[in-house]
Amino acid sequence: MPPLARHLPALLVLLGTSLPLHAAPQADPLHSVMWDVMHKTVLGDQPAVFDERVKVTLPQQVEDGQRVPVSVDASALGRVEEIVLFADYNPLPLALRFQPLRLQPVFAVAMRVNQATPIRAAARDAQGVWHVGGQLVDAPGGGCALPTPTRASTDWANLLGKMYGRVWREGATHRIRLRVMHPMDTGLVGNTPKFHLTQLRLSDSAGQPLAHLSLDAPLAENPLFTFQLALLNGDSLRIDAQDSDGNAFGGRLPVLP
Repeated sequence: MPPLARHLPALLVLLGTSLPLHAAPQADPLHSVMWDVMHKTVLGDQPAVFDERVKVTLPQQVEDGQRVPVSVDASALGRVEEIVLFADYNPLPLALRFQPLRLQPVFAVAMRVNQATPIRAAARDAQGVWHVGGQLVDAPGGGCALPTPTRASTDWANLLGKMYGRVWREGATHRIRLRVMHPMDTGLVGNTPKFHLTQLRLSDSAGQPLAHLSLDAPLAENPLFTFQLALLNGDSLRIDAQDSDGNAFGGRLPVLP
């Protein structure tokens, strides 16, 4: 027997033990034909797992596709670097990117959907793995492509960028509720260009960053955000926002005792 042949079985065993084992891709629990596309375009084809610890709460059925309330809670993961919110079948899937920084990885907001679709939240951990949760919503068509009932009647010259909200203590946490007045035009309605909030930054009264959000047009008109954090130092919360036309808005919310 040639020398190499005598050692070939052992060599194959050694090679076999050195090969990486790749787990089979997880089946999408929401059975969306767009999941692979979302994984590539929204999550950058980075490692992703479906994880029930990322809780997405929303109604199973809505009559108004222009305002679907969504709440996301990824606190069971521990430290979270970023959360993205998106809808598989929207013409503009991505609604927001949320970097919690000092906030808890929990938020609520309303968004538009153009038809029945999975709505998902993906939370990126410190190792760069996306943990994905989601729910299906049944909705009528056109939530992204029809004008809102108040678009033409709202006095945007005076209301654009106005902020309303409050910060209050609830047990061991502070809760933040903030509305920013903006039409959040998707660009899919005839003769109305895309025009939406793009950035939202929250800071404490000393100017220390609390959170940063990148926003896109699928958020509902005049978006209302809810956040929470362990405890907030100081007597106010600083809000800074910017939109796609370069308009900058700012304000402060008092911290209620």
